[in-house]
Amino acid sequence: MQLSSSSTLRNTAVSPVAGAPAFASAKGIDAGIFLQVLGAWLWLPQAALLAWAVQQLAQGAGAAVMLRSAAGLLLLGLLRSGCEAWGLRRVFLTARAQLTALRAEVAVALAQRSPLDSARPASGLAASVMAEQAEAVVPWLVRYQPARWRVMLVLPVIAITVTTLSWVAALVLVLAAPLIPLFMALVGWRAKAASEAHMLELGGLNAFLLDRLRGLSTLRALGAVDATALRLRDAAQALRQRTMAVLRIAFLSSAVLELFAALGVAMVAVYIGFHLLGTLEFGAWGRRLSLGEGLFVLLLAPAFFEPLRDLSAAWHDRAAGKAALEALVQLGRVGQALPGALGATLAEDSVPSGALSVALHGVHFAHAGGGTAVVQDYNLHVAAGMHVALVGPSGSGKTTLLSLIAGLVAPDQGTVAIGGVPLTAATASTLRQRMAWMGQRPHVFAGTVQSNVSLGRAGVARPQVEAAMQWAALGDVAQAHPGSTLGEGGSGLSGGEAVRLALARVAAHTQAGLLLVDEPTAHLDSQTAQRVTDALLQLAVGKTLIVATHDPVLAARLGHVVQVGEPVAEELACAR
Repeated sequence: MQLSSSSTLRNTAVSPVAGAPAFASAKGIDAGIFLQVLGAWLWLPQAALLAWAVQQLAQGAGAAVMLRSAAGLLLLGLLRSGCEAWGLRRVFLTARAQLTALRAEVAVALAQRSPLDSARPASGLAASVMAEQAEAVVPWLVRYQPARWRVMLVLPVIAITVTTLSWVAALVLVLAAPLIPLFMALVGWRAKAASEAHMLELGGLNAFLLDRLRGLSTLRALGAVDATALRLRDAAQALRQRTMAVLRIAFLSSAVLELFAALGVAMVAVYIGFHLLGTLEFGAWGRRLSLGEGLFVLLLAPAFFEPLRDLSAAWHDRAAGKAALEALVQLGRVGQALPGALGATLAEDSVPSGALSVALHGVHFAHAGGGTAVVQDYNLHVAAGMHVALVGPSGSGKTTLLSLIAGLVAPDQGTVAIGGVPLTAATASTLRQRMAWMGQRPHVFAGTVQSNVSLGRAGVARPQVEAAMQWAALGDVAQAHPGSTLGEGGSGLSGGEAVRLALARVAAHTQAGLLLVDEPTAHLDSQTAQRVTDALLQLAVGKTLIVATHDPVLAARLGHVVQVGEPVAEELACAR
C-alpha cells in the first residue's frame, strides 16, 4: 500500500463563526398576563361599590345595605385575588419552561462546538452564565412583562372611566403619567449598560476563580498564591462597585416614579376636595360631583399609578434580564462546529469491521475567521492496520491533522475517508464510534474510576473495565480501583497514571478500528514513557494507529514516519 504526504502547514488563530440558535422568545405567556390584567380591572367595580356604600351611608342607609355592599366587596376581592394568583403562577411556570429551553439550546450549541475552537468560552464563564446569570431572565418574564401589559391595558380603562366623571381629574392623570416613563427611560439606558457591565464582571470573576483553583498546585509550586489572592481581591472589589452602581440606578428609578405618582395623586385629591366644597365648580361636565363619585375618582387615582409603580419596580429586572439573555445568546453562538454533532448516523454494517484505512485527498483547512491556512492541499493514504508516526516541529499541524481524521473539524476543501466511507456531517458520528482518541493531557472527571474508563459507552461493563485496567498496568494502583472515586482533573493520580487511565479507556473500546493518539509520551519520564509505548503498541495490534509525537524513540518503533510540514512521496511496505 502507498502512504504519501504532501502539505504546507502553519499555525493560525481560531476565530468564532457568527451564528446562534433560535432562542425561545419572551412571548407566549398571554393567558397568564391576561388573568393579571383582569384582576386589575376588577378594582374598578370594587371601587365603585365601595364609593356607593359610603354614599348610601352618608344618606342614612341601614345595615342591610352595608352588608350587601360588604358581601359584594368580598366576592370581588376573592375573584380578583384568584385571577392574580392563578395568572402569576401560570406566568411563572411558563417563564421557568422558557428558561429551561434557553439553557437546553445553549447546551446544544456548546456541544456542537469543536474542541479546536479557540473561541470556546471558559468553563467558569459558561457555568456562570447558564446557572447563575440566566436566572435573571425569570424575573424579567414574571414581573416586567405583566407590568408592561397592565400599563398598556389598565391605564386607558381607568383614564376613560375617570373622564366620564371629571375631565380635569383625567387631565391631571394623563399629564402626570408620561413623565414617569420618560424619566424611567432616561434612567433605564444607564441601567442596561450597568447591568451588562455587571454581568461581564461577574462572568469574568467566575472564570478567573475556576481557572486559578484548577491550577492551585502550580501556583503553590511557583509561590504565586499571594499574588493571585491580591488579584482576586481586586476583582471582587471591582464587582462590588459594579453591583452598587446597578443598585444606585435601581433606587433612582423607584424614586422618580414615587415622586411623580405622589404628585399626580395629590393634585387629584386637592381638586376633588375643593370641588366637593364648591370652590372649584368646573371640570365635571357642567355639574357637581357627588360624594360617592368624588370618592370613586380618588380611589382610582392610586390605581392609575399602580401599574407604573410595578413597572418601575421591575425596570431593573428588565435591564438584568436583557443583559442575561444577551449573554446566553453570545454563549450559544456556534463557532467552529463539530461535524455530525447532531447529525444522522449510519448503520453499523456500513463501516468495515476490523482495522480502518485513512485517506485524505486535497485537504485544505483554515481556522474560522479566515487567515493563513493550516493545511493546504494535503494528501495522506494509510492502509488498514498500518502504524504511522506524524512528526514535525511544534505548530506544524500534527494535532490539526489528527483532528481532521477524527472528524473534530471539517476540511474547507478536499475529502477525508475512513474505511472507505467519506467523513461528512452525516457519517461523522458513526465513524467516530469506530475510533479511539487519546489526547496530550487526558482529562479525568470527578467520579468513579469505572465511569472514567467506560465514559458511558454501551456494553462497557465492570468486567471489561477491570480487564482494561489490568492491561494498562493499573491493577496495583490502590486509588485506581474501579470503585474508587477521583477528583476533578485526576487528583489522586500521578501524571503517568492518568495517561495509563487514558490507555485503559482506549483498551475498553474494543470496537475501535482506528487509534488516534496525540503526544502520548510527552511530559513523562523515560521509564513511564517506555511502559506507555509498549502498552500502546500491544493495543494497536490488528488496528490502524496514527500517532502525533516529538518522541524519536516512539516514532522509530512505529515503523512508518511522515514528516509533517515537508513534502514526502514514497512507497511503503504493506501494513503489518
